[in-house]
Amino acid sequence: MRKFLGLIGLGAVLTYFFGRPEGRRRRSMAQSRIGGMFRRNMKRGEPLGQRASSEARSFAEDSPKGQPDDVTLARKVESEIFSDEGVPKGQINVNAENGKIVLRGEVGQQEMIRDLEKRARSVQGVSDVENLLHLPGAEAPMHGTNS
Repeated sequence: MRKFLGLIGLGAVLTYFFGRPEGRRRRSMAQSRIGGMFRRNMKRGEPLGQRASSEARSFAEDSPKGQPDDVTLARKVESEIFSDEGVPKGQINVNAENGKIVLRGEVGQQEMIRDLEKRARSVQGVSDVENLLHLPGAEAPMHGTNS
């Protein structure tokens, strides 16, 4: 019975839109109304998209400028201190923890220890440096020099 009623309904819709005297005008009106409905809804959605874009932009602006994340900061410090060919790259470890740089490892000269700490401090975004570098044969320090 439902199938029969569905076929009757389909026939009525087809007759309404494709019947001779008024079908062409009805199809044109339906097309205009459906197009208008889509255009109105697009205009309503446009401010929503602009608002979301504005909120995303303000969120990005709220993040601290000039303060890179720890991984980026550690890489910047590595680039700075390893730019000199005399620095033993395989013997120095650079870590960053909330803007604080921790230098660990063994270097050949006391002046190099001070120089590497100074270079690490010069990198923008570094808040502090804990220097755990030591000379060969010396025991590694448990706590480094801080500012």
